[in-house]
Amino acid sequence: MKKANLEKDAGEFLLGAMVAKLQDEKRTVLERIAADVRECKKCPLCSHREEGVPGEGFWDSKLFFIGEAPGVEEDKQGRPFVGRSGTLLSDLIRSIGLSRGQVFITNVVKCHPPGNRLPEIDEVNLCLPYLMEQISVVKPKIVVLLGNVALFSVLNRTHMTELHGSLLTEKGQPYFITCHPSAALRSETWKRRIREDFKKLSLFLQEMETKIS
Repeated sequence: MKKANLEKDAGEFLLGAMVAKLQDEKRTVLERIAADVRECKKCPLCSHREEGVPGEGFWDSKLFFIGEAPGVEEDKQGRPFVGRSGTLLSDLIRSIGLSRGQVFITNVVKCHPPGNRLPEIDEVNLCLPYLMEQISVVKPKIVVLLGNVALFSVLNRTHMTELHGSLLTEKGQPYFITCHPSAALRSETWKRRIREDFKKLSLFLQEMETKIS
């Protein structure tokens, strides 16, 4: 009996050590990506930015949110979604029983486009490797695409009106589609839709966790 207990304790110790090592490795890689983003000079956006905005959040998050690009406030602070859109996004995340600290939040493009214009295709293509590596490190259960730029950049899809509220799977990774919070701030219709979408997102996540358990 004592031998069995010792073997159990040893197994739990080894498992804990492996988990701690994985945590350290994930954090190290995410910190390296963040440093690379802040020093990036791959496109002309670097000459306009105040701060690169690599993203932030939990290294083992179930949900991984992707917006379009940093805005003026994000550019000043070096953090994603800290303006009015961020306030709404934080509220939506809370509505499904989570906090910002429990998810990962970033953008397709990591630097603020001047004049709040849409990111250009070359800027998107140069930034995408950072984003794809972040997803591969975090390994979220669901990647949430916020708006048309995220939808097109990641999945090469359009028609947000038709696709919002749906869950698509590409190469084994589930993607949930909804509008960008800024669109919801401009339209009561989209504000209602995004709140309904987040209820669906919560149900999809619960279903996944039920299957795993």
